[in-house]
Order: sequence, then structure tokens, then C-alpha cells
Amino acid sequence: MLFSHSSRWAFAVLWAVPVFLGLLTHAVDPPRKSNNLTDVVQWDNYTLFLHDQRMFLYSGEFHTFRLPVVDLWLDIFQKMVAAGLNGGLTNPAPGVLDFNDWRALQSIYDAAKVAGIFIVLRPGPYINAETTAGGLALWSTSLVEGEVRQNTTSWNAAYKPYVSAIIDSVKPNQVTEGGPILNNEYSQTPELNAEYFADLEDQYRENGVVVPLTYNDPGERLNFINGTGAPDLYGLDDYPNEFNCTNGSSWNPIHTNYHQYHIDNEPDRPFYMPEFQGISPHAISIGGSHDYWGGPGYDACRARVGPDFEDVFYKNNWAANVKMHSVYMFYGGTNWGGINYPGAYTSYDYGAAIKETRLLWEKYDEMKRQAFFIRSSPQFRKTDWIGDNNATGSGIPGVTLNGPETFATFLRNPDSGTGFLIARQLNSSSTERINVNVSIETLHGQVNLPQTFDAIELNGRQSKVLITDYSFGTNSSVLYTTATVFFAGTVGSRDVLYLTGDADQSHEAYLILSDKGSRSSNSHVQYTSSRALGDATIVTVRAGFKPELVTLWDSDEQLVLFSDPVTAATFWSPAIRAETGNTVPGLETFWQFGTNMTVLVGGPYLVRNATINESTLSLYGDLNATVPLTVIGPATIKAVTWNGKGVTVKNEGRGVLTGKLTLSSKVKEVKVPKLTGWRFADSLPEVNANFDDSGWVVADHTTTNISIPMAYGDGRVLYGCDYGFCENNILWRGHFNATGGETAANLSINGGTGHAASVWINDVFIDTIGSLTAVGDANATFIFPEGSVIPGQDNVVTVLQDHMGNNEGTDQKSERGIRGFELYGGVGKFSTWRVQGKLGGYTGFPDRVRGILNEGGLYGERQGWHLPGFDTSNWTTRALSEGLPSGKAGVGFFTTTFELDVPSGVDAMMSFQFNEENAPYRALLFVNGWKFGKRVANVGPQTRFPIPPGILDYNGNNTVAIALWVMQDEEVHPTLQLVIDGAVDGGVGPISSNNPVWSPR
Repeated sequence: MLFSHSSRWAFAVLWAVPVFLGLLTHAVDPPRKSNNLTDVVQWDNYTLFLHDQRMFLYSGEFHTFRLPVVDLWLDIFQKMVAAGLNGGLTNPAPGVLDFNDWRALQSIYDAAKVAGIFIVLRPGPYINAETTAGGLALWSTSLVEGEVRQNTTSWNAAYKPYVSAIIDSVKPNQVTEGGPILNNEYSQTPELNAEYFADLEDQYRENGVVVPLTYNDPGERLNFINGTGAPDLYGLDDYPNEFNCTNGSSWNPIHTNYHQYHIDNEPDRPFYMPEFQGISPHAISIGGSHDYWGGPGYDACRARVGPDFEDVFYKNNWAANVKMHSVYMFYGGTNWGGINYPGAYTSYDYGAAIKETRLLWEKYDEMKRQAFFIRSSPQFRKTDWIGDNNATGSGIPGVTLNGPETFATFLRNPDSGTGFLIARQLNSSSTERINVNVSIETLHGQVNLPQTFDAIELNGRQSKVLITDYSFGTNSSVLYTTATVFFAGTVGSRDVLYLTGDADQSHEAYLILSDKGSRSSNSHVQYTSSRALGDATIVTVRAGFKPELVTLWDSDEQLVLFSDPVTAATFWSPAIRAETGNTVPGLETFWQFGTNMTVLVGGPYLVRNATINESTLSLYGDLNATVPLTVIGPATIKAVTWNGKGVTVKNEGRGVLTGKLTLSSKVKEVKVPKLTGWRFADSLPEVNANFDDSGWVVADHTTTNISIPMAYGDGRVLYGCDYGFCENNILWRGHFNATGGETAANLSINGGTGHAASVWINDVFIDTIGSLTAVGDANATFIFPEGSVIPGQDNVVTVLQDHMGNNEGTDQKSERGIRGFELYGGVGKFSTWRVQGKLGGYTGFPDRVRGILNEGGLYGERQGWHLPGFDTSNWTTRALSEGLPSGKAGVGFFTTTFELDVPSGVDAMMSFQFNEENAPYRALLFVNGWKFGKRVANVGPQTRFPIPPGILDYNGNNTVAIALWVMQDEEVHPTLQLVIDGAVDGGVGPISSNNPVWSPR
């Protein structure tokens, strides 16, 4: 795409909205609106409509460019769908558009359709996303005159070809054409960008993109709600728990003004949060945060935005009547190559629900529990905000709370009368335990909750959704429940309700049960007949119950289940393809638009998909342990297969089958070798006295389009991108014919946050400087050691700098290079500066598969030493742990090869692990030619680098190369090992590799 990174994508699975039964009231829907280009996607003040069906958009963000293995995109999509969600480097040089390999767009759309997930497309050109220059092609930041992202001739010429290519890919894949693309998102400011926005929208509209365009407003700035450049739908971004991981599990209070903000500013459109924190403030996002150079690591991020964060902060958004909600990130991935902006290191794990390794953790479980509730609760799609007990002490009409430490919001569906009381602690960061009693008006009269025990309990950092007048399945009702609805719907011919609650709390539900059925004999379950709200039964589950699945009611018409939340998270509800009268062509695999049939499957690590053929249920998914299997499905199912093999099951009656899924012994057979047989070669010949740099680019520009001017010098501009070198390591050589009186060079070097630069005079090392500041400038006087300057000859100051990426925001045109230079004494002036970055710059780089950001300017990179197949037989045998032979500052390449033989049908997650030493070195990790790690040992924090299959060849030979840059005259002793993060029996299927081998350069 335009721009050094691919687009951002949010993906969503949109759940069915069955007809409400037994409606007691009816409110006329407000008039629907559209963009007058299509009626397939419409909206009112509550929600979006797709194909005339109301839906709650619940999505998560995934950047495909951060997982450059096309076959694994389906893996992430299937995990998103299984959790209940509903909803590249392609312009390397001016005039060149590259949508091949991992940059392919159609591959994204095709995988999304297979998984049954919609796409909210965020194609930029500017995407932010902690990417270098916010996603803009770095060449554009140098070649575009004036500001980017404004209506100027040079910027329009740069971005329009890219947008045209995006449009060509989008048009046949919109939901209007039976495809998965729902809408677009982007972000700017009106004062500077309104006309540019309008032009960008016009280009989309005039060329056939008809789905709604949306906007992300970071932090309640009221940008682009109306007026020139305003899109169809406005979205509010927020990171309420701060955009960093430094304070670990500490919390900020929840924001209580969201609903009023929406009502004050866009009451006629659905409340949309396109980014709600997965972890902190950068916009409003729900997902996480990235960590910084020198930060505490992603374990601290997970502590800050784990499942308890989701429970409180996400449901707080529900309380504000948000009906379009996306988490940032759902899967973060890896900042491989030069993708990242200066503030972020290699890992983009983000504390997301799916780890960078692709493993699932407890945050995924909570996301699934919430998404299943939304999927199960069509009444929740259309709710009026009734009120909350806000800080002024005002109450909620029809609700009385006896619990001053409780903060609650009441929503009611105007058609069905269903009530949703969202309760959390007034001090949302409290870890204390509190009690609350509720009196609430239902359609059957006022009722006190609870009735059979003392109080509803809220553990610290916990929210509960108390529900009244709730219908489920074909013909069943819950008059109220203090337990959480995990699943509700029809399975086979039965209405099924699955409730959950913590084992250390009591829970009750007022149910209208069918005439004949069986009750649980569990000693913690109590049944009380009641006529107070109609002829019904209060089912109470007392605190202290064993964490397991309990059948509260079992009849031919109904099945009511209960468990603790952890047990509930082991259940899956895959869509079963079964066309309905409303099936939309092209969306046959999508819940609601292609099918409304499902089963409940308990036990597996993951269920990817399911089909029913006559009396056999075929399940596909992953196992990480031997587990009991529970299937709740149509009574016609008599047999079950798992990943194509038959499972011995017992028919418990009424569509319930039980059995066991056995973990294959193949999982334990996965082994990784020790990394031995290292070979070494020096990779900094540029500091040798006889090095010939005549083929390098002469750096003699006197003007630049980069935003920040040179700080000092003689008028020459030394910014790498002005000479075609816009990323990764760059080398500079400043020549002068010495008199012998030269004493020092004063240099100001800018490489962005976390950068470093080492300086030599001829072959003598002087020092390394760096910066962890956001400005990224490092200034020093480099005193020439005695005897290092040779009078009467050409002398050279060599600078090796690390380019950490361009800034985001309004400073994409970053000043990466030498911002200032002075020579002290003697001739007092550099005669010539020459510069070298990656081979070929941004026009002629040789590796078109891995792309423009994969390589830098180190000698070994320019020669292709990191690529599979390069002959190192004449290199020196030397262990990586021995460091550089000289024990001095410099750069060396270490390479070795190893074999892997992962059994078929096993998905193994692997990482390369460096030792923890704090030492002055940087190490670039290349795996089969892909730069998948940067270890900065004196800054940190990252020492472990996950590598996906497809980059690693799981059944063949692999090449690993380390470019070791030692930054002081000091011995360093890095070690590296390949480790297994986890392995599952299953996986998405065969993963192909595309790792081009070395050829002469």
C-alpha cells in the first residue's frame, strides 16, 4: 500500500438477531439512515443494520503485516470467530505498488470469508499503529514537498495511486457484493486536513466504494463529527488506563461521561468505539498497550489490562450504550524488519487476547464470555439508557441500590422491556469485596434482588450484568438473574440457557421452567417455587460450589446449565452451516447472515469449526491436553469426529454426548536442537584504512523536504532518506585531508527513541552515543585519540547509526541522520560526506518478497549473509557466546543452520531466547532471511523473540544469523537458544514457506 506498512484491519463476527417473542411493549424504530449509496448498510441511533438486520459490532484489530505468513491469517481469524467476535508494505517506491506475497489484500478477504468474519478496513494512507511514519511510505516523507496528509499537489500525487489500488481490491469484496468488507476508518484533524479528507472520500466514492466511511476521534476532540471531510459514522477512541505498562496492575478510574458525550455530540448515530483500550491512551481502544524501550515487558501489560480490566472497562462501555466496539489489539504480532516507530521494540504483543506466539490466555476467555453474551442477547442490541447513580447521587428510575459503594447503570430494551443493570464498584480500581441489594422494576412488578441470600457480591475489579425480563430460545424466559448469561439460544429442538458465576459467591435466577424435567442433586443448588412474579422457580446456587458444569434443568423443551467462568470458557459455540431463508449469497459461513445453527462443545483448547452430516458431528480444533468432551446438540447426533477421527462417545439423551479427547503423543515428540556450529565473519570493513567507498552516494544536498532543518554544519543536509536510505542501519563517512591539527568532530545524530550511533576516526573507535528521549537527538564531541589522525592523507570519520523508524502524528517526516557536524582544528571542514544504507535504497533493493523494510545497511546485509544458502564454509568457526574476536567495538555476523521435524498435525509455537546479560551490544536476529528481532542488551526489555511457522521451516533446514554490534571496547557474551512456548494437537493446516535463498548481489 502507500506506505511502508500495510493497513490496519479490525475484524468482526456479527451475531444473529432472532425475533423477540412475547413482546410486552413496542417502540417504533427511529428512521434509518444511510450514505445514499447503498441500503445494505444502514444505521439508526442504536446500531448498524446489515441486510435489514440489526447488529452489535464487536470486533478486534489484527494487522496482517505483523504476521507475514499468509497461511496463518486464517488461524487468527478462526480464533477471533471462536471467541465470538463479529466484526502492507505495498508502495516501496514512487510509482511502484506491490500487493504480492504477505502484502496481498485478496488473501485477507478470502481468509475472512472462510472464517466467517467481517472486515472493518483501515487502509490509511496514514494508519498510526506504532508504525514507522504512521504507515506512510518513508520515501514520501522525503520526496513530498511541504506537509503530508494535506491537500497539496505533491501529496496528492503520492497517495492517490495507492488509494486507487485499495479501491480496486475493495470494490468486489464489499458486503454489498457478498464480501466481508463492512466499512473504513481513518484519523486526522479538521483545521489542517478537512479538504484532504473530502478529496480522499471523493476518490473512494467516485470509484465504487459504497460501504460507510468512519472516523476515529482520539480522546474526545470532537473532530469530523460534521462539516467538510466528515465521514458517515463517527467513532470515539479512548485508552482510559494509560498507554504504557510501567505501573503493572495499577488502574485508573473508569470514565463515566461517555454516554453524555455521545448524546451531546452525535445522538442520531450509533455509539462507536473503534479503538478501546486493550491497555492505554493513544486513542480510546480496548485491547492493550505496547511496551517501550526500557519498559517492564509485556507481562506487566497483561497485568494491567487482563480479564479483570475487560470485565470492568468493556462493560462500562456497554453501560454507555456503545453498540459498535473494537478492541486494540486482539492479536498484536511482531514488529519485524523496520516496521515499528521509534517508541516500540520488536514485540507488538500488546497484552492482547491472543499472544504474539498465537497462544490463548485468560484475557481471551473473558472476551469470549462477553462476546457470547452479546451474541446470545438480541434484546441487548437495542437499549435505551435509563440512568445511573452518578457522582451527584441521583438515582435510576425504577431501580434502588442498597450499596453506597456500587456504581450502576440501567439500560432497557424499548420493545421487549428487557432490563440490563450493569453494576460495578464506585471505586473501580478497588480490590475490596462489597455487597449490594437491588430493588428493580420489571414487567411483572418490583422485585428485590437477591431473594434467597443476603446480598449480591462484587469482588474487587468486577462487573455484573443483572438482567430482567429476558427471553431466550424459541419460547423460554428468565424473569431475572444475578448470574451471568454465557450462552442463550436454541440448540436442536431445545431452548438452552448457560449461566455462570464465581464459585465464592451465591447466584440466583428466576426461571419459567417447562412442566416436566429433572433438577440437579448438587447440594449447593436450591429450588424455590414462587408466584410473586408469575408461576416460576427461583434457582439458587450457593457459594462454595465445586467449579464444574451443573445441569440446573433438563427437559425435552429446555436445558439450563451453570458453571464457574473458567469452566464456561472451555465451551465453544461454532456456527454450523445450514442455510436459512435469509441466507445472503456469499455469506453462507457467517452467523446470522448464512446460518443460525450451533452446538455447544465443552473441553477442547479451541474449536475452529464444525459441520453436521446426517447423524455425525465433525469438529475441528486444537488440544493442549487430554480432556473430557461434552457435546450439546440436536438429538439426531449419534457420532462425533475430532479432526477427522472418530471419538468414542456416550449418548446421555436429548442431544447430550460425552466422551474424551486424547492429546496425541506427537505433541510431546516436538523437539528443538541446540544451536551449535556457529561461523563468524567481520561485518564492518568500512573502518579499515583501505576501504573504498567510491561507490557510495555522495551526500551533498543543500535542501530537504524533511520537517526539521539541520542544526549546524556547512549547509549540506545529511538525512538518510534524502539519499534513498530510509530505514534500519545507515553508515556515513566524512572525509577530510588532514593537516594533523584536527582534534575532534562535533556530531548531532538523530535516529529516534532508543537509537545508538558508533563513531570511528579511520580504524580507531572513539565512542557510542544514543538517546531514549522522544526527540531522538544525541550530541557529542568525539575527541580524536592521539595518533589516530594521519597528516597529509585522506582521513575518514565513520558513523554507524541505528534508524529506529520515523515518528507518528504530525512528525512523520523525521530527521533521521546527522543533524549537525563540525570538524575542530586543522582544515576545519569535511571535504566529502558519503552515505550507504540498504542495498539499492528504496528503488533497487533486491529482496522483493521480504520487502523494503527487512534489510539495513550493514555490510553483511548488503552482501546477503543473512539469507539461506549463503556459503559460509570459509568463515571462522566461532561460538556466538565468544563475541567479537577483538573484544572491541565493531560488527560481526554469526550464522548457523539447524533442522526441524515437527510432526504433521501439531502446531508448535517457538521462540529464540537470548540470555539476560546487560551489556553494550545490539543483536539483529535473522531467521531464514527475515529480520525478526532486535535485541538491545543495554536497554531491553526484550530477550525472547517468537518466530511463526512459515518463517521457520518446521520440516526442513533453517538458517539463523546474528548481526552483533558491540558498542564499546568491551567483551560481550550473548547466547541464543531455540525454545518451545507451547504446542497443540491440531492447528490451521499446512503452512507454506516463502523464504528466498541467496543469490549473488
